[in-house]
Amino acid sequence: MDTIRRIKYKTNNCYLIVNDVKAVLVDTCSGGAYETVVKECSNYDMQLIVLTHIHFDHAENAARLSEYFHIPVAFHEADINLFKSYDSQPLKSYGIVGKTVLGISLGTLRNTVITKPKNYLYIKEGDSLTDYGIDARIIEVPGHTQGSIAVDVAGKSLIAGDALDNWIFPMTGHLYTDREKLNKSAERIRSLGERTIYYGHGKPTKNDFIYVEV
Repeated sequence: MDTIRRIKYKTNNCYLIVNDVKAVLVDTCSGGAYETVVKECSNYDMQLIVLTHIHFDHAENAARLSEYFHIPVAFHEADINLFKSYDSQPLKSYGIVGKTVLGISLGTLRNTVITKPKNYLYIKEGDSLTDYGIDARIIEVPGHTQGSIAVDVAGKSLIAGDALDNWIFPMTGHLYTDREKLNKSAERIRSLGERTIYYGHGKPTKNDFIYVEV
């Protein structure tokens, strides 16, 4: 049976999906979390790193962790340009929370170089993680970035990246590159029904978030 372990660093989360001793890491937090993430992952037979999208607070440690554990990094091809520049997919925001978060993080988003892993592969809608020992599949949830994905674990839990967030209340993600796609992604997650939602930012909740049409 797969379990999800939350690794928290400041306001950011990454997650270990664990089945017995095998594990897949979803996201990696920002650079300062490296030692913490290594310590947590070292308890398991690491199989794969999955990135919900390529922003520093989710992907900055990916290349180092890939080399440390000798495992590949998987992400959606539509986000590949974010390794070169944040400005290839600039973010917009809505509401006071969104504008505050974007204002605080914009400098870091623009100035942090995310190293592209040497060992990587592309993942897309419907791909299974069973080859890595985990009962999970990939769901495309674009809008925050063009290549944003979520990981649906055993039809019971969803690691949503930043398609949703729980900064104050669980709701549609506050930052986006494409508002129409973000709205459709939030609607899709809601339609999945009973799930525990694991956010890139904030504590897990049930799938009853506040839907805000951006």
